[in-house]
Amino acid sequence: DEDVLDTWFSSALWPFSTLGWPADTEALKTYYPTSVLVTGFDIIFFWVARMIMMGMKFMDGEVPFKEIYIHGLVRDADGQKMSKSKGNVLDPIDVIDGIELEALVTKRTSSMQVPQLKKKIEKQTRKQFPDGIPAYGTDALRFNFAAQATQGRDIRFDLARLEGYRNFCNKLWNASRYALMNAEDQDCGADGGDVQLSLADRWMLSRLNAVSGEVRRHIEQYRFDLASKLIYDFVWGDYCDWYLELCKPVLNSDDATDAEKRGTRQTLVGVLESILRLSHPFMPFITEEIWQRVAPLAGVKGDSVSLQPFPESNDDLIEEMVEEDMAWVQEFILGLRRIRAEMDISPGKPLPILLENSSADDREKVGRYRRFLDSLGRIESLKSLRRDEQAPESAVALLGNLRICVPMAGLIDKDAELARLDRNIAKLEKGVLILDKKLSNEGFTAKAPAAVVEKERKNLTDQQQQLDDLQTQRVKIAAL
Repeated sequence: DEDVLDTWFSSALWPFSTLGWPADTEALKTYYPTSVLVTGFDIIFFWVARMIMMGMKFMDGEVPFKEIYIHGLVRDADGQKMSKSKGNVLDPIDVIDGIELEALVTKRTSSMQVPQLKKKIEKQTRKQFPDGIPAYGTDALRFNFAAQATQGRDIRFDLARLEGYRNFCNKLWNASRYALMNAEDQDCGADGGDVQLSLADRWMLSRLNAVSGEVRRHIEQYRFDLASKLIYDFVWGDYCDWYLELCKPVLNSDDATDAEKRGTRQTLVGVLESILRLSHPFMPFITEEIWQRVAPLAGVKGDSVSLQPFPESNDDLIEEMVEEDMAWVQEFILGLRRIRAEMDISPGKPLPILLENSSADDREKVGRYRRFLDSLGRIESLKSLRRDEQAPESAVALLGNLRICVPMAGLIDKDAELARLDRNIAKLEKGVLILDKKLSNEGFTAKAPAAVVEKERKNLTDQQQQLDDLQTQRVKIAAL
């Protein structure tokens, strides 16, 4: 019936017309044959195949869709298919807005197809959700499903994983607050002016363009899991953990020029605006909210982030040498952080640094990027030793052939550190003894499952390695 089809097409088009898409039936009829169907694998024959056959029969051989995206089923934490009869269904609204325990129990045990299971379901619900379900928000739930949309894989719904993606939303929000705090009412270069980009700025632009190209490619191939993982790693790792810290030596320095600060602010808000466009299909609400304030600072005009073009990769801005230099800076800083962790040195305590076996290239990079090393590494002094010089007893981090040495004398309380190490060594020795005795028992190794025995052997290996490391460290501290 042509009238029925026109009504269906018009009603299906209505949501898109509000976004400025062609609001006419013929336009949708033109688009419809190339559209995509999204479905679970369990109804491929019952629904998908019949729709295709009906289209071929009544639309002159034209199929209703050319591409079908087949996703896995959403299962509960135990791997069971969600079903009203089992009482393991979760309403997405309850996950988004949160729900108290009693209300959740009532909801899951009402209108049951198998009333005899009511007591069992109530007991399971109280055990799984003792405090009810907190509010996770729409964006965290949406990102969670995208991140787990691996082809051919069912999704086990786990609130612990969902909490991780809620934390990711909070991370993006807090990063945006930092960017706005440093960019609003400041010159971000949107109106012109000299711009000088630091190593960190160029590295950030290089990473953004590389990631943008990869995300676009994954989305076109329906690998939403890989696209979301790239976005997650880029936003949390590159932008938040590294770039926001690398901004501070420029933005907070009295020695930085106006062009340097303008370049860093421009990169700070420009990359954030691109991140919001990259993330918008996965987290539409938080990205829209932030974009409304960030876009004017980045010189972007528009009513909504949803109407902006999706980021594309610019190969001219992908600089391999810049990324290699930044990797050197990161490894240098991470080496110092490992020393602090191993020696229990306060993160804020300035460290004297001696460089052994440094090449001309190492010394050149130290001089060029000293601003970043001093700020993120909390360096008190830095000296390159001659070939015939040897560092005193030190904690050492390796960067290629370069030895980054932190002299221990006077840096720590020797007696307190030895006492701490002795306590940890005694604890590990006891654990190693117990595991060794357990694995020497033939009754355990013969009767226990192979996976359990292998796990215990791995625990023994790990604890023995930790013990060896602490004993080596104790020898070094005792020699100070």
